[in-house]
Amino acid sequence: MQWRTGSVGRKDLKAGISVHTVIRAFVCAAAMLLAAFAGGCAMGGATGENTVAGLAALEEGSYSEAQELFEEAIDAGEQQMLAYRGLGLAYMGLGEYESAAEAFTEALANTDSRMPSNTEDIRLYLATAQYRLENYEDVIDTCTQILEDSEDGNADAYFLRGASYLTEGQTEEAASDFDAAVALDSDNYDLYLNIYESYDDANLSAVGVTYLQAAQSLKGSDTEYYYNQGRIYFYLGNYDEAQQMLIGPVEEKYEPAMYLIGKVYLAQEDYAHALSIYQQIQEEFGESAECYNGLAMCAIQKGDYDAALSYISLGLALDGTDGKQELYFNEIVAYERKLDYATAAAKAEIYVQNYPTDEAGQKEWEFLQTRS
Repeated sequence: MQWRTGSVGRKDLKAGISVHTVIRAFVCAAAMLLAAFAGGCAMGGATGENTVAGLAALEEGSYSEAQELFEEAIDAGEQQMLAYRGLGLAYMGLGEYESAAEAFTEALANTDSRMPSNTEDIRLYLATAQYRLENYEDVIDTCTQILEDSEDGNADAYFLRGASYLTEGQTEEAASDFDAAVALDSDNYDLYLNIYESYDDANLSAVGVTYLQAAQSLKGSDTEYYYNQGRIYFYLGNYDEAQQMLIGPVEEKYEPAMYLIGKVYLAQEDYAHALSIYQQIQEEFGESAECYNGLAMCAIQKGDYDAALSYISLGLALDGTDGKQELYFNEIVAYERKLDYATAAAKAEIYVQNYPTDEAGQKEWEFLQTRS
């Protein structure tokens, strides 16, 4: 069986907007709101001590702590819209999307007609949670509300609605929304890559490639430009070109480029350089699920399955859900390579329960039932 390298460029599996990107945007917006509320004019007259601490916890990625702090903020009567919105983001970070959607709904209930910007971004957070729950009709409804109330349009709303239309088989509506999103945000590489991923998931990658080609025509000369062009080449399977584009950003220790070149090395079966780059990432930026997954794949290739399982265990112990699906999948791979079919089958059974739409996981589970 093949292992999982994880997603590159995609804003997290089956989602149009990254949890961490949404959280960073929320923290910045919330900081400005808190400045206004600090004078005591917020709902309930609260200064927002728990909310301020919750924002700091979100920024650090401490989602369990943030959840507790925002719950305390709600109970203490601090600004309810901000507290519920923060609680929703904490749940998103923890992968509890149903609870996140409920929190965002409560946040919306605490907005009014004088808060159109807040209403729009909370709806966007809600649509993101709904997308992760695969409630595509709800996403379409929520994004339609955003777009009906927006004077200038909203690229994220168009993308999420388009991706939902595509999943529902409405290809013309999807294409219209994707094009509208690009028209509003034509320099956004993530947008082009996400559109490609949506088409690829729908077995329409030939359509998606046209968006990658459009992204290749973008101009630039800075570190991020070369990184993004490397992403495009990676998606197109042109690994040598991707590597060339990434040389400069990697030398500058640009973290996203270091992760990406690790995947390039894996795709090229250059496991020695892949191992080296993942070790550098750990030294420079600390541990992450994605990095442990890369180290585990290098160990699997060397036949050191116990080391791979150790890396996977360390990655799974981290807070949040980002990168965990790949770790769980590769855990099955490691046990299968160890010829421990019983454990592999048990892990696969849990995997398909947690990720029922993953066809590769389903096939692996079916195969292992014949071996254990």
